[in-house]
Amino acid sequence: MHAGWGTVRRTRIGVPAAVLAVSALAVSCDGSTGPSSFEPGPLGTVTVLRGDAVKVRSLLAMTGAPSLGEPARRGIELAVHDVATIRGRSIELGEPVDSGCSPEGGSAGARGIVADPQVVGVIGTSCSAAAVAASPVISQAGFAMVAPSTTSPLLTSDLAGNPNPAYHHGYYRVANNDLYQARALSDFAYNELGLRRIVTLHDGDPYTTALVGAFGAAFEALGGEVPVASGIRKGETDMTPVLSEFAAADPDGIFFPLFRPEGSPFAAQAKSFDGLEGVTLISGAALLVSEFLATPQSEGIYFAGPESDYGGNVNEVTGTSANDAIARYEAVYGERPQSPYWALAYDAATLLLSAIESAAVEEGGRLYIDRSTLRSRIEAARFRGLVGPISCDMYGDCGTGRQNIYHHTDSSVTDVERLPVVYRFTP
Repeated sequence: MHAGWGTVRRTRIGVPAAVLAVSALAVSCDGSTGPSSFEPGPLGTVTVLRGDAVKVRSLLAMTGAPSLGEPARRGIELAVHDVATIRGRSIELGEPVDSGCSPEGGSAGARGIVADPQVVGVIGTSCSAAAVAASPVISQAGFAMVAPSTTSPLLTSDLAGNPNPAYHHGYYRVANNDLYQARALSDFAYNELGLRRIVTLHDGDPYTTALVGAFGAAFEALGGEVPVASGIRKGETDMTPVLSEFAAADPDGIFFPLFRPEGSPFAAQAKSFDGLEGVTLISGAALLVSEFLATPQSEGIYFAGPESDYGGNVNEVTGTSANDAIARYEAVYGERPQSPYWALAYDAATLLLSAIESAAVEEGGRLYIDRSTLRSRIEAARFRGLVGPISCDMYGDCGTGRQNIYHHTDSSVTDVERLPVVYRFTP
């Protein structure tokens, strides 16, 4: 947090080897316990003494995918600054716990967070790969976590009332389920661009594999064909084998929702590969970041991702408009947001913090925050955020479902908000 934001205290969390169980006994910040008429629920209760702060934490990709993690950190900091207090108590945000955008980092980071029973809730993760491993840890400890940018359908549901394998109660997200993106992309590619043969590429993680699978199913349902659905390894930069496979399939489009370390060399090599001249390149939100948009290989690519043109949208919890938040972002951090997910992080933080405010009970100078009640308050929340209406379904999807498709033609334009929008999807 930056100088002058005195209501927020920062601490660094270690990652111990084991998870400490959340006790049903109310434990104060100084370790004392005592009788109270407040009845804790089955997941336990956090007790905040008079003068102590309410602890929340973030679990973000500060390495691995910093183009997602850093804007999210900043959006969370802005939201915590705007909320300021919870029933008169300051908010202790702490330093972001780094998930590394990996299952190992997500699991270790979650274990470190839940080891402190005074932490009330978590904002994170940035990546679906980390969320798949973090979500069960958070859930089993009785905590609640609200994610700003994890989009894999595996984490919630099939949007038809059925939970997916990686769903765990206590996990929520304001980012959109990628089944919406698959619908948007398939309709745009088939009906607007007239594409009929699209090959797809994933890197083996839960985000890319689930998204290309959902896109393939939706595209084929419209009458399109996916002749090749291939994969690469994380860290791979020589794309010759997969590009040869794609060229042999004679596609008119390639969908590659990769992260920048693999996506940037893939785009560069695909543009000059013999047999792929004139093939339409389509990517996802992981590459919809200023760092990639500034490269020459980004030109001509279509990107699917969340809305970024929030305009005068106002977050009803804080009363802050998107325009004002962007202006303050620039003033505090010295640049415009490099990813649209900063705004979803702001809304994720306000969803969690407003639910804590609603769940908290004041008694005898102490603040009691029951974990079961907190989950119920998140699930019951209904408000307009910077990104639009926020409300959660029974499996933790709380986003708008709306998607934009952007066409990037000029690498001198790196602000996502200023990219041409060629298609809008509203479920």
